[in-house]
Amino acid sequence: MTVVIQSVSDWLPQTQTWMYNQAKHLPADIESHIFCKKTMNLDQFYLPNIHSHTDATLGSYYLDKSLRKLRIRRHWGFLVETSKKHGAQLVHSHFGNVGWTDIGAVKQIGTRHIVTFYGLDVNMMHTQDKRWVKRYKKLFKSADLFLCEGPHMAKCIMGLGCPQEKIKVHHLGVDVNNIPFRPRRWQPGEPLRMLIAATFKEKKGIPYALEAARQLQKKVDIEITIIGDSTPEARSRKEKEHILKVIEKYNMQSVVNMPGFQHYSVLMEQAYKHHIFLSPSITAKDGDTEGGAPVTIIEMIASGMPVVSTRHCDIPEVIKDRVTGLLAEERDVTGLVSCLCQLLEQNNAWQYMLCAGREKVDKEFNVYMQAKRLGAFYKRLVER
Repeated sequence: MTVVIQSVSDWLPQTQTWMYNQAKHLPADIESHIFCKKTMNLDQFYLPNIHSHTDATLGSYYLDKSLRKLRIRRHWGFLVETSKKHGAQLVHSHFGNVGWTDIGAVKQIGTRHIVTFYGLDVNMMHTQDKRWVKRYKKLFKSADLFLCEGPHMAKCIMGLGCPQEKIKVHHLGVDVNNIPFRPRRWQPGEPLRMLIAATFKEKKGIPYALEAARQLQKKVDIEITIIGDSTPEARSRKEKEHILKVIEKYNMQSVVNMPGFQHYSVLMEQAYKHHIFLSPSITAKDGDTEGGAPVTIIEMIASGMPVVSTRHCDIPEVIKDRVTGLLAEERDVTGLVSCLCQLLEQNNAWQYMLCAGREKVDKEFNVYMQAKRLGAFYKRLVER
C-alpha cells in the first residue's frame, strides 16, 4: 500500500470537480489522505480521510497560525503530524504556491514530493509578485516531480526554471462513465441555445462570447445560459460588472439567463438542454491564463456538445480545430462568429465532430485511466 497526502488549500471549491474525481478514482493500492486548511461543499465532494486544519487541537491550530504569522516557519505543523501519523510516503501538493509552502513539511516528514501546476500559479503569480521567481527556484530544486496538463504549460514551467527532466504532462480526467454521450442536434427554425459555464474572471473571455452571440442574433434566434458568478476577489467582481454592462449595452437581458453558481449535477443537466458550449479563453491583462485547458470543455465534448473555444494555452491539446471542436484566436469576435456560423451552416456534419471528440476524451482524458497513471507516478517515485 502506498500512502499519499494530497495537500490542497481548501477542499473543495465547486469549480474543482476534476480534483475530486482524480482523488476518488486512484487505484485501490493507493491510500490517499487529504490535507487542507478548511472544507467546503462536502455534500458534493466527500471522501474518506479528509484532515482539515480547523479540526486540529486548539493548541496545535493556534501554534501553527502564530508561527506562520511571525514568519518563523511557513509550513503547517498539522501537515507534518497528519503525515507521520498515517505513515505517508509521499506528499502531492496541488498548485505551485501550495508546493512552496509544503517544502519545510516534506523535509521534516522525509517523504518524496510531487507538485501539480494548474494555471494561475504558472502565468500570473510570479508576474504580480516577483518573490515567486525566487520561491519557485527553491521549489524546483527541492521537489522530485512536477505535473502539468499539457505541453504548453510544461514549456511555461520550464521557462520559470524547472529542469525538463522533472516535468511530466498528465492530463486531467473526467468521469466518462457518468457523462452520457448524447450528440446535440439543432433544427433550423428553433432558437440556438448556447451555454457558458465559468467563474467570472477576465481569462474566461465571457464578454467576447456575448459579443459573438449578439452578432449571431442577426441570423438566428438565440438563448444563452451563463452558469457561474463572481468570487469575493475584486478582479472577479469587476469582471461581473463588465459582463453585465455588455448584456445591457446590447439589450440582451431577454435572451440571457444567469442562474449563478450551480451544483455540478445542475450544470450537466443544463448542458444536455443546450446546443453549443462557448468557452473563448484569453490571456488576462494581469497575466492570468487557463494554464492548461478548462475541464468543462472536456466534459462538454464528452457529453456530445460542439465546443467553440480559442487557441489559448493547452486548449488545442483537447480541441483539434474542425475535428473535435472549433477554435478562434484570442479576443477575436469575428473569428468566434465565423465558428458559430459554420456550425449553423453545417449542422448535418456535427455527428462526425462530436463522435471524434468523445473518442478523444475516452482515450486521453478518461479519469479512470488518468487516475491509474497518477498512481503509477506515485509508486515509481516512492520506489526510486
